[in-house]
Amino acid sequence: MNALIVVAHPDPQSLTHAVAAQLADGLSQSGHAFEIADLAAEGFDPRFNHDDVAGFYLRAAAPEDVRAEQARIDRADALALVFPVYWWSMPGLLKGWIDRVFANGWAYEEKDGRVVKKLQRLRVHLLGVGGAGAGTYVKHGYGAAMKTQIDHGIFDYCGARVLTSELLLHTNPDEAAAHLHTAFALGRGLFAEAAQGEAA
Repeated sequence: MNALIVVAHPDPQSLTHAVAAQLADGLSQSGHAFEIADLAAEGFDPRFNHDDVAGFYLRAAAPEDVRAEQARIDRADALALVFPVYWWSMPGLLKGWIDRVFANGWAYEEKDGRVVKKLQRLRVHLLGVGGAGAGTYVKHGYGAAMKTQIDHGIFDYCGARVLTSELLLHTNPDEAAAHLHTAFALGRGLFAEAAQGEAA
């Protein structure tokens, strides 16, 4: 099976990239394929533009760069987003990727006054890398707010099923090392549910 790993961090030496690499290693060691979409390195333009507006209203086809990203997702059996937490959310680069790529007509559509969820086959794994301690997130409700905004507000709206939604929080190197282990283990087991279904 194949996973698309989307990374949104400008520094290839970041913990975010290291987490994505460990996720990919776990997938590879379990016999699965992966593709990494490094949005910063690839120069993806996150700005929702005039052509995107035309696509939203179904007056024109989606822009070519958007169709290319949609094709990447269509080729994948699972989507993994690995991102740093900026201001208690995902970076603007990743949010802009979602704004543009998860478009009306492809990810969802409105029909007869209701929303048709078009990505029900898609399985999603979210790994947010944060630099504050868990107590801060609990105290202010940030973790719950992110799940509402991202898991429900984005992916449930399109019918995609979020199987993993984790905040990898660290304030020292020991915690960072543990997160790399977590990412590797997730990669190794990413398609375990599908394999069990086939065996049944």
